[in-house]
Amino acid sequence: MEFEQLITLITAVSDSELTRFSYEENGTVIQMRKEKEEKLVTVNGVPQEVQVVMEQNAAPTAEKEADKVAGNVVTSPLVGTFYASSSPDAEPFIKVGDSVKKGQVLGIVEAMKLMNEIESDYDGTVKKILVSNEDVIEYGQPMFVIG
Repeated sequence: MEFEQLITLITAVSDSELTRFSYEENGTVIQMRKEKEEKLVTVNGVPQEVQVVMEQNAAPTAEKEADKVAGNVVTSPLVGTFYASSSPDAEPFIKVGDSVKKGQVLGIVEAMKLMNEIESDYDGTVKKILVSNEDVIEYGQPMFVIG
């Protein structure tokens, strides 16, 4: 791929609503990813930054921007791919509004072909799920708000 074509491709992907893009040609792989929108969440009265997954093909509204959630935040203990259920056809481990107990499985993070259960550190109600199924997540990334 020529340099000018590469610049055109980068510009087109950047201007679109795509969050991930992958292209392969003659053994060369190009992968691009947009960062997610950051949003403040109040946890125990202290504002904290979290990443919120944008709904595909939906523009953010003022109501979504102003949305604040208070509670205890469960963060990812490792880098990997998040799965909301044990298999593609199974029900998610939790939904917003579910009551959870400390130690209950909230989801799975696949890291280096190993499936790691993410357990709740708190008793309470699921106030918000901040990640979507098959999202790539970072160490320390907020995943759930439990109130």
